[in-house]
Formats: sequence, C-alpha cells, structure tokens
Amino acid sequence: MINFLKNTVLAGIGATVVTAEKVESVLQDLVDKGKITAEESRAATRKIIEEGRKEFESSQHKLQAGFDELLENAPVVLRKDFDNLKKRVTQLEAQIAEVEAKKK
Repeated sequence: MINFLKNTVLAGIGATVVTAEKVESVLQDLVDKGKITAEESRAATRKIIEEGRKEFESSQHKLQAGFDELLENAPVVLRKDFDNLKKRVTQLEAQIAEVEAKKK
C-alpha cells in the first residue's frame, strides 16, 4: 500500500516536471515567433509554476489526510499509540512495585 502511494506521488511529480518543460517549450516558441515578449513569457512561467506549486501542496495535504484516515481506521496499532501504552504500563508497574514495597 505504501509503495502504491509512493509511486502515485512520484508519478504526479514526474507529470508536473514534464508539463513544466512543455509549458516552457510552448512559451519559448511563442517568444521566437514574436507572439509574446520574453518578459511575458517569464511572467507566465512564474505564474504557472506558482499555481503548480500550490496545487502540488494541496494534493500533498489531501494525500496525507487520506493516508492518516486510512491508518486511523486500519486494524493496526500505530507506533505512537504503542509507545504511549508501553510508557503507561511501565509507570503502572512502578506504582504497583511501590505499593507492594510499602506493604512489607
């Protein structure tokens, strides 16, 4: 499952890189043909990159939330929950030992 999620994210990143290269190529062609200026091309590139970054961050947050929900509902014990329970058991054992020592 984790490999699936990792591969999905990597595929998205790969698609983003290919898309960015394609956008730059198309914009450069427009500059070469005199349809837009170099400054307009740079501005469009910055805007597209910024929108792509925002979309990537949004997707990343959605993926993390989905993954957290999946783990929350999965029939497994999370490491942090296990560690908390282990700590509580250790504290209770120490309390029990202290009470038993006072009885003697």
